[in-house]
Amino acid sequence: MTTAHTTPSGSETLRALTPQHRELRKAIPEVYQGFAALSGAAFADGAIDRKTKELIALAIGVVEGCAGCIASHAQAAARAGATDQEAAEAIGVTFLMHGGPATIHGARAYEVFREFSAAAAAGQQTS
Repeated sequence: MTTAHTTPSGSETLRALTPQHRELRKAIPEVYQGFAALSGAAFADGAIDRKTKELIALAIGVVEGCAGCIASHAQAAARAGATDQEAAEAIGVTFLMHGGPATIHGARAYEVFREFSAAAAAGQQTS
């Protein structure tokens, strides 16, 4: 007997992580504040724009196989104006750098990116 495997959407992944982060943030607020400051500095426009930096982070999420990272940075890249093709090409680089596992996580990442890209194009806010 086979069963269909259902992967949560990017929005579902982010919603599931929110209460977990909230609880840990209560326990270590200074660490979260430091991380937020680092994140803000890392993603600030500079010689490389935010969109490109989010695509880099999405690709790193693929290599790490981190569903939360993929969802978070797919959403941010879409909101920053990345196109489906730009996301696909960033994910394509992970195949070269990480091989077979990237083809699995990359396909999932592309699906998640397209979810957030469609929502952004429709003017919808996603969690």
